[in-house]
Amino acid sequence: MKFSNKINYLLFAFCFVFSVAGQNSSKKPLNVIWISVEDMGPVLSSYGNKSIQTPNIDRLANEGIKYTNAYATVGVCAPSRFSIITSMYPARLGAHNMRTGDHNNFKWPEDVKFRQNKGVVDKSGENIPDYEVVTPSYVKPFTEYLREQGYYCVNDDKCDYQFNAPFTAWDDVYGGGSYKNAPDGAPFFYVKNYYTSHESRIWLRKDKPITVDPEEVPVPDYYPDIPIVRSDIARKYSNIEVLDKEVGELLEQLKGDGVLNNSIIFFWSDHGGNLLRQKRAVGDSGLHVPLIVRYPDGYRAGETENRLVSLMDLGPTVMSLIGINPPDYMDGKAFAGDFEQSPRQYIYGSADRFDECTDMQRSVLDGRFVYIKNFMPELPLIYRNKYREQIPMNKHLIELDSLNRLEGNAAYIFMKSKPNEELYDLENDPYEVYNLADNPKYEFKLKELRTQLGQWQEAIDDKGFVPESELIKSFWPNMKQPSTAKVNIQINSEYISLSCETKGASIGYQLGEDVGTNYWKLYTTPVQTEPNEKIRARAIRIGYKASSITTN
Repeated sequence: MKFSNKINYLLFAFCFVFSVAGQNSSKKPLNVIWISVEDMGPVLSSYGNKSIQTPNIDRLANEGIKYTNAYATVGVCAPSRFSIITSMYPARLGAHNMRTGDHNNFKWPEDVKFRQNKGVVDKSGENIPDYEVVTPSYVKPFTEYLREQGYYCVNDDKCDYQFNAPFTAWDDVYGGGSYKNAPDGAPFFYVKNYYTSHESRIWLRKDKPITVDPEEVPVPDYYPDIPIVRSDIARKYSNIEVLDKEVGELLEQLKGDGVLNNSIIFFWSDHGGNLLRQKRAVGDSGLHVPLIVRYPDGYRAGETENRLVSLMDLGPTVMSLIGINPPDYMDGKAFAGDFEQSPRQYIYGSADRFDECTDMQRSVLDGRFVYIKNFMPELPLIYRNKYREQIPMNKHLIELDSLNRLEGNAAYIFMKSKPNEELYDLENDPYEVYNLADNPKYEFKLKELRTQLGQWQEAIDDKGFVPESELIKSFWPNMKQPSTAKVNIQINSEYISLSCETKGASIGYQLGEDVGTNYWKLYTTPVQTEPNEKIRARAIRIGYKASSITTN
């Protein structure tokens, strides 16, 4: 790059970040948009997959920054989304099991209900009920920090956080919400979640057109190259092509509404692929995801970024880009903006109970190598799971294995017990089928990653060693969900002050025309009111029942 061009580039970058941080009062703060998709590794055409056509997502990559080393913390949605909304490791806070209950219905259950007939038990054999994870009092959904700064936050329409989404976390979270409802002049944070690439769509969309030739799809080394495998991979890719069209429609909508070029757009998947040995896996196939960030005005357009990024970095990065310094307690690290932190050296992953199946694995990746520690090596790598066996190829492969008809790499993932340690060189073995843990040439790398994993587990006090039934008792003493205390209302002259005795509780309130609606403003400072104006308030802490409503 010529010296003059380099100077111009640096000046542009400085001016962009300066305006993003909200320090230039003459400019309207930038909006932030998340395009969240399901169950998808980096298999898009912009990531080099020649058998799939995703022109709209490619457009985002061409106009933005493509991250090649982005990873989830867990290879399944609920624990992963917990890490995204809290910016914390699930295994640190006891949110690592999939899943703790139905927490996408925006209700506050009165009492715990045991799933006696589902056979969900922990390692000690105790029955596991529906419950909510209770986080430490200092942990907040990162969106509350955005709301404090005047951002209108709307989620359309998935949470699945291992706890019911607090009503203080979002301005609108009921489904079908729009950024168009933001108050005049207010910036917005908008999450649009698409389900089209979800695991379940392999069978739910089985009668939809196939747009990808099964003969052209790449077959991972851990599958046999047979028609049913190619068919389901083609279905997966065809679903992604439909998803791409949905993304294109959203981009056109944003353009038509005049917000496209005043918004930072993040595109990401909640974890890796949706087929066998992908979803729920703790290695690269389960954790590796696409991540694209498009800035307005062509900032770093078309660049590729190889730094290691965790999905729990997304929240702190949004905060950093709009001028908020993320709190120190967060495990997530901002990878852009005023408060960008140094790049990660390692990514850590976990796998524990998935529905009715229990295992325990931990992993660490450095961008080239992945190390996996199996804490229950006596169990097979591919365990029976009723949900995923609705995918035709999964069920068929299990049957082939039972008949001893799988050979070579296609038999690898059906090992009847696991080695204590696994080590894979992703550069030379992208499908993770050649375990190098016993190869003396890689002893140094094995020891390095083993040490890093052990230090991480100690640093976070890995809750995977605690039976889930004991975790629940720590969250809900006597197996009863704790309740948030009522809000205290104090009226002083023209202002109303709100407080709650429950440590860590957030307070929402309704005033004037909002009274009686589903909309709750986030309380941060005393509220100015008119004489005799009615106010309603309630409080909630993550994992607690919401308080009853207090009125003046």
